[in-house]
Amino acid sequence: MDPSFDEFLHVPARLSIVAILAPADWVDFGFLRDTIGTSDSALSKQVSALADAGYVSVRKKQEKGSRRTYVQLSPEGRQAFQRHAAALERIVAAAHAPVEQMAPEAKAR
Repeated sequence: MDPSFDEFLHVPARLSIVAILAPADWVDFGFLRDTIGTSDSALSKQVSALADAGYVSVRKKQEKGSRRTYVQLSPEGRQAFQRHAAALERIVAAAHAPVEQMAPEAKAR
């Protein structure tokens, strides 16, 4: 297995969250929920797990009488996502490589 492959981050909901956060600054919780197509509770659980791992920061703000939650990818989360995405790209590239180009240990499998 590629050492850059992040099993924690590879969980589909978490991977979707960090992929949405990667090009953005602070993202509204409701936007994340609607874009991913999940429930508040399911998203909250995954965001909490990502925050506990240091991959995201969460900010709560009082706006117009309601409380809003915003999520941002941390520098550590951004690096982890970039490493994981690169690992996935290498896996896909290997799947498309002709057998002659594969490493000898990969041919034996």
